[in-house]
Amino acid sequence: MDFPVMRLAAEETLSQSDASTIPIPVVSEEAGVLTLHFQSEYVQSQILLDDPDCLTLSYSRAMMAFELFKPAPRQIVMIGLGGGSLAKWCYRHHPDTQLTVVEINPHVIALRDRFRIPPDDHRFRIICEDGTKFVSRFPSEADVMLVDGFGVDSMPPELCAQSFYDDCCQALSRTGLMVVNVCGKEQRKILARIRRSFGGRILLSPNHDGNTVAFASKGENLWKKSESPASFQMKLRKFEKKHGLKQAMKPVG
Repeated sequence: MDFPVMRLAAEETLSQSDASTIPIPVVSEEAGVLTLHFQSEYVQSQILLDDPDCLTLSYSRAMMAFELFKPAPRQIVMIGLGGGSLAKWCYRHHPDTQLTVVEINPHVIALRDRFRIPPDDHRFRIICEDGTKFVSRFPSEADVMLVDGFGVDSMPPELCAQSFYDDCCQALSRTGLMVVNVCGKEQRKILARIRRSFGGRILLSPNHDGNTVAFASKGENLWKKSESPASFQMKLRKFEKKHGLKQAMKPVG
């Protein structure tokens, strides 16, 4: 399936002033594990050299639980590339899906071969651009939007703003789903903004590593009001067993 002609403005390139503030990623290798970070203790991404498609970080496995609600998305938009764990998973497991990844840091994109990220083709592309600008003009066609942007030691403020989550909601299809990796000290404020943008239709998956994965639905609630808690938990356990997830999700108001 080829990419359709998007109703988007011409892709923007980073200005020299923007490029001068972009951090340089650091890659380290130890015991068969390749790690991406930005000269801080925060791990951006990891891959196992013997199994490069494995989702090594628990939050990344939790984000893939979008398949519970959108098992066959027509189009996925991803904000943030990192080491490409999420991109590789979606590329391998959803061969009929159009996948667009937006990454602001050209130095990160330059590492795609080292992290075994597939080359661009008729259904997969990586764009070097500010994700907030991309989302603000994207047509309402994304079935799933995965937001996993992280700076040197925190989430970029642009990806935490109310206007960004409003734009994400607008960029989704009528029944689209946004999944966000939320971490840091401002989690409660960020989650409150997501609730506001999506009318409270969110589901949370807390993580012992300090991450919270938020699933936000543009359409109806992610769970049926008539569905018993036991039935809902059974679905989650099946998915966790399939992908090795350790932490169950729970609906929140």
